[in-house]
Order: sequence, then structure tokens, then C-alpha cells
Amino acid sequence: MEVVQSVNHDQKVAGQLIGRMWRWLKALPEKLMGKVVEFSWKIIKLGQDDPRRVIHSLKVGLALSLVSVLYYYQPLYDNFGVSAMWAVMTVVVVFEFSVGATLGKGLNRGSATLFAGALGIGAHHLADLSGHIGEPILLGFFVFLQAAASTFIRFFPKVKARYDYGLLIFILTFALISVSGFRDDEILEFAHKRLSSVIIGCSASVIISILICPVWAGEDLHNLIAANLGKLGNFLEGFGNEYFTSENGDKEDAKSFMQEYISVLNSKNNEETLANFAKWEPGHGRFQFRHPWNHYLQLGTLTRQCAYRIDALNGYLNTTQIQTSPEIRNKIEEMCTKMSMESGKALKELAMAMKKMTHPSSADSHIENSKCATKNLNSLFKSGIWDDTDLLAVVPLATVASLLIEVVNCTEKISESVYELASMVNFRTPETTVSLEKSELGPSDDIVDCPGHVVITVNDDKSLTPANNIPENGLINTSGTVAPGRHNLGV
Repeated sequence: MEVVQSVNHDQKVAGQLIGRMWRWLKALPEKLMGKVVEFSWKIIKLGQDDPRRVIHSLKVGLALSLVSVLYYYQPLYDNFGVSAMWAVMTVVVVFEFSVGATLGKGLNRGSATLFAGALGIGAHHLADLSGHIGEPILLGFFVFLQAAASTFIRFFPKVKARYDYGLLIFILTFALISVSGFRDDEILEFAHKRLSSVIIGCSASVIISILICPVWAGEDLHNLIAANLGKLGNFLEGFGNEYFTSENGDKEDAKSFMQEYISVLNSKNNEETLANFAKWEPGHGRFQFRHPWNHYLQLGTLTRQCAYRIDALNGYLNTTQIQTSPEIRNKIEEMCTKMSMESGKALKELAMAMKKMTHPSSADSHIENSKCATKNLNSLFKSGIWDDTDLLAVVPLATVASLLIEVVNCTEKISESVYELASMVNFRTPETTVSLEKSELGPSDDIVDCPGHVVITVNDDKSLTPANNIPENGLINTSGTVAPGRHNLGV
């Protein structure tokens, strides 16, 4: 009886396993089709996010097809032989997404192959003079010496940033030529074929990268800095209203457009990489030779410093704050909102000016308004607003106000940096008319609230000046005319 039950149990388990396997096999085609569709959508999205990726892939394929002719065409193969494979390998490792990266790698590889080949041939001849016994010893010493010295040089930060790949190829080529010369008497021909094939591969990569839909690292860096400024501006424009209008700290609706600044915090490596590639690129479009790429890194540093303050503000935005006295809250709400709003507008104007490469004079009024609100807030703090108040209850509000003051200072530094870049690169001067832009803190008593700040913007049109003798230094001349420029006059 027990044997029969055991057999029935085994048959039941086997039947369940077979049923499970059948259901799995039956659902397998549907699962595979789902995976294929999902993967296809990922490919489409990857191409839609940046169509240049598709073009770059086609360019690499074209370059590889061209250098493969060295193998397919018999007369060329007779000249290069197996060394033609170095051209194919060169295209694979040299062809990068941007022109700067491709040109930098190509020059590194070509120059390193040339110098290493010359030194390798020289080392082989010196070692050959030492006799049959001393030749391998001397060759081994030369290989050790250059490898140790080149590897140590690679640790220098500036060398590693721009020439690390070249030094790596230098070590490889010197070792290959000097060591292979010990067994092969045709060392000069070997070095010549290797150098020629490397130059062909580098030239094909660089020419195709520049002539067919070029991707300029310098332009990407310029657009990245401008986009980062715009992201900070978007947050600051919405922060004041979101912080002061919510009573319970529920800011879920505002998170969608106010979280863009997070990418700015981690943009340092990307900026440094793009700047390094941009230094290899020739003059193109609006970016001429010896463009001040290092200044973009300084501007990026200032942008991240502002983003750190914004990140701290976001912490107060997303937490339930301790309830503060409504009177104190109402007293500083308008000024804090004004500081945040005007700083955000200034950053967005600076971002727009960067994109269009025009002088950012339109941001001046917003910066002056935010500075005016800062002065009024400091005066209010000194007037004894915290007397007879629970200090623990006002710490979050005071911290937010302090962070906003720091944001205003960062915005001013960013504006000065953008103006410096505009003067270095000769940004275009926008067409404007003579106007007086006053502070917008109050409806009719602006001058009372914010004395001493009037911004005069003067058009570059000489017809506005009767004497038509505008000096280049942007100062008022003796005839009473006003030269073009940016002037803050104390009233």
C-alpha cells in the first residue's frame, strides 16, 4: 500500500513538473517578443535623445571601411602587408565622439609612434654595437629606463589630462620596435610600415570627424555651462512662492521642475573633460583659436558653489518647517521672495546671453533688485526683529534668509565672470535703447526703498550722441555724450 502511494505521489510531482515546463515553454515566445520590443524602444530612445550618436556610429563604420581597403586592395597590401592591421586598430581606438577627443588621441598616437620609433631604432643600433652578448642586456636596460620614466611622467596631473594616451603608446611602440629588432633585421621597414599605417588611420578618423557632421566639444561645454545657469534660475524663480505659500511643507507638485539643479552638482568631471577636448580643437564658428576654455571651468566652479546653496535651500523646501510667528514671517516674506525671484531671473538672463553670445546687460537690473532686497533684509535684521521671539522657532526661517543672501552674492560673482568672458571673447552687443531701470521692490516708492542704484543702458548707435565722438573706454566724454557700455550710477 505504501509503495502504491509513493508511486502515485511521484507521478503527481512529475506531472506538476511537466505542466510547469509546458507553461513556461508556451509563454517563452511571448516573453522573448516582449524583451525584443523593450530593447527596440531603448534603442529608439537612445537615438532620439541625441541623434548625433547615430551619426557618430555611421562615421566610425565609414572610417573602418575606408582603412580596410589597405587589406582588400592587393597593391596596397603588397606595400603594407600585415602592418595594415595597425590602421584598423588605430581607427577603433582613436575615433571618439567629439572632434577634440579624436584629434587629441590622433595627435598623441601619431607623435608617440614617430618619436618612439625613432628612439627604438636608435636604441637598437646602440645595442648592436655592444656585441652579441651585450645587445640583449642593453636593449633590456633601454626598455626598462623608458618604461619607468614614461610611467612616472604619467602621474603628473597636467600630463595625464592631455598626454596620457600618447605616453602609453610611446611605451608600447618603443618596446615593440626595440625588442623585435633583436630577432628581425628589417627593423627600419617595420617601423616605417607601422608609422605609415598609424598615420593613415589617424588621418581617416580626424578628417571624417571634422568634415561629416562634426561634434565640437567646445560647443558642448559652452552649452552645458549655459544650461546649468538656466537650471539654477528655474529653481530660484519658484523657490520663494513654494516655500512661503505652503504651511505643511508639502511641496510634491513643485519637485518636477525644481530638481533640475541636481545635475549641476555632479557636472565637474564632465566640464573638465570637455574643456580638455576643446583645447585640441581648431577654431570653428564662434569659437576661435585659443578660446579661453579655462574661464569656463572657473564659471562652472562658481555655478556649483551656487548650486550647493540651492541644495541646502531645497532641504528646507522638502521638510516640514517649525512654525514661525506670522508677523515675522510676513515681514521677511516679500524680501526673501524678491531675492529668490530676481536672482533666478538674473541667472536665466545670463544663461540666455551665454547661448546667444551677447552681452548680458539685461541681467543687471535683476541683480540690482536682488541686492537692494538683501540690503533691506539686513536692515530689518538689525532693527531687533528677533526681540521677544523664541529663537529656536525662527532658526529655519533665518537660515533660509541667510542662504538666499549667499545666493545673491554668488549670482553677482557669476554675472561678473560672464561679463569677463564676454569681454575676452567679444560677445555681440544687443540692440537696446537708452533707458533707466529702477528697482522694482515697491510700487511707487522704489527710490526710497533702494537708493543709489540706477542702471543706464546705452545703445551702440552713434546717432544717439550729438557729438558722434564716443570713446572706446565706455566713459562720459567732455562734450556730454555717453559712450556705449554698462554703467551703475549712484544717485
